[in-house]
Amino acid sequence: MFRAFSLAAAVSAFLLAVLGSWVRINGAGMTCPDWPLCHHALVPALVGGVVLEWSHRLLALVTGVLVLPALWAGWRERRAIGGVPAVLAYIVGVFAVQVALGGLTVALANTPWSVVVHWGTAMLLLAGLTALAMLAILAPRRVVIRHSILGGVLTVCALLAFLTMLAGSYVSSSGAGLACSTLPACDGGSLTGTVPAQFAQMAHRWLAGGFFVVATVAAYAAALGTTPRVRAAALFGYALVVLQVMLGVANVAWHLPTLLREAHAANACAAFVAFIASLVFAATDGTVAVPARAAAPAAANAEPAA
Repeated sequence: MFRAFSLAAAVSAFLLAVLGSWVRINGAGMTCPDWPLCHHALVPALVGGVVLEWSHRLLALVTGVLVLPALWAGWRERRAIGGVPAVLAYIVGVFAVQVALGGLTVALANTPWSVVVHWGTAMLLLAGLTALAMLAILAPRRVVIRHSILGGVLTVCALLAFLTMLAGSYVSSSGAGLACSTLPACDGGSLTGTVPAQFAQMAHRWLAGGFFVVATVAAYAAALGTTPRVRAAALFGYALVVLQVMLGVANVAWHLPTLLREAHAANACAAFVAFIASLVFAATDGTVAVPARAAAPAAANAEPAA
């Protein structure tokens, strides 16, 4: 149950993030001007952008419903799998903040900074649920958290992916997507831009460049020697980063077509998830499977006292 619930919650959170970016890109964030209802109704007239925003809220509810059994199943396994208690506490805290931010973002009329904070918290929640799902995949194992150079590089990758997405959400929500119409430098060859919108655009590009460099190092290190699951996750993440660079260039070259913008946002989420997964695998590299005879007692010991 732990594996099924945690994977379902992580997948739902990923789809919720993708749908949220679709809402933002299509300018539908304020088509439901109140919260938690939409136009003072549980089910409003589903026309225009309301379809997107209301669907986003409905999926948020579904995700919340899935998170609860994932937390419950994880709590039952807290003694059998190392790292689970810390991840559970992290998810509870971030989940509570994200629920509050959903209403606050509407109250603030989707200002760029409120969108950035809401998106960032969504990514933090997705990271926690991904980590929980990866730990569930490892079960039943005696999971011991380890530290390594590769783990450090993957941590930097995940952090740069997160910061790049934050910058990208600000660029998108503030209308700065075409503030720089040339590549790789901004108009006139500037490396920083000359006005605030260009500053935001170039900050996003610099972060993306740093992410690409570190992801290249991580992929090379993973390819040289590590476990198959770490290598697969890291190389898959790197392939997504290469695709992400191509999508970014295409967005500027073709003046931000809607479908391409959404592909760019969704692929960014996928790359982030891949590096979170590879980080969890690297941190638990070398764990030993629990024999079948030992797995049942371990699960029994994980049951809370009556």
